[in-house]
Amino acid sequence: MTPCRMTRRQAAAGIAATLLAGTAAAQAPNKPIRLIVPFPAGGTADVLPRLLAEKLRAQFPAGVIVENRAGAGGNIGAEAVFRADPDGTTLLVSPPGPIAVNQHLYRKLAFDPAQWVPVTVLATVPNILAIGPKLPVNSVAELVAYLKANPGKVSYASQGNGSTSHLTANMFMAITGTEMIHVPYKGTAPALVDLIGGQVDLFFDNLSSSMPYHQAGKLRILAVADEQRAPALPHVPTFTESRIAGMNAVTWFAVVAPPGLPGTLAASHQKAMAAALAQADLRQRFAEQGAEARGWSVEQTQRFIRAESEKWGRVVKTANVTLD
Repeated sequence: MTPCRMTRRQAAAGIAATLLAGTAAAQAPNKPIRLIVPFPAGGTADVLPRLLAEKLRAQFPAGVIVENRAGAGGNIGAEAVFRADPDGTTLLVSPPGPIAVNQHLYRKLAFDPAQWVPVTVLATVPNILAIGPKLPVNSVAELVAYLKANPGKVSYASQGNGSTSHLTANMFMAITGTEMIHVPYKGTAPALVDLIGGQVDLFFDNLSSSMPYHQAGKLRILAVADEQRAPALPHVPTFTESRIAGMNAVTWFAVVAPPGLPGTLAASHQKAMAAALAQADLRQRFAEQGAEARGWSVEQTQRFIRAESEKWGRVVKTANVTLD
């Protein structure tokens, strides 16, 4: 038999593949990847990175570690990452606060969010409007009518001053021309306890936290603040379907790196995470948390974070929310 000869194109492709593999191997860090979560353990912000880490360990032999550094609205953990070496081994995995919102809320920060190097968006979770058992309404339209008939008498919970739930409520009031009383809590759990107990009337929570209580009949979700209905709650309309245009608010979880991280490393990490997030079992586990896995490109993530920062900056300014 005549031996098969390699064409120039095949030879070039083989060389390119070898170089690419060599580049990827060179970029693989020789020490563990640390995913810093700037919030306490147990919530969605902590669960999703841990699920991701399980999948990433196969691609990073030195290991993947999730660390919680909570405090100051996510600013403590964010500062630690911001000051870390930009070698690709220390990354921030966080909801919007320290990535796109806190610069509009705090007079001074020990880090500059504009300098984050975006890697990817892990997942998005739509915000929802949940009401307690005592509020005598069954739809968003009825709620708006009730609020206008009772200005300043209905209370709304939040996860704390400047939190996504606080800002989403202010967005709702600005769009509908209504007024409510703010009751800030220290996190989602105590807010839900008082909502279910009737001590507070409503809560703009994220879907993953409130969904089990909605399904158990302990609270009612009236609308989803996303462009489409949530697959987990297909019977619940969006705000747009409820004739409240502009009420789009999702909680998202992004990965960013310290200033100075080379673009090649950001792209390499993004590809590794996107590959993990594309696996059916991980997507299912995210869905069980009410989250939709994403894995967006570096460029798409950068555009998204910029747009979210601008949107929430306008809400903060309109509501005149400031934090020390």
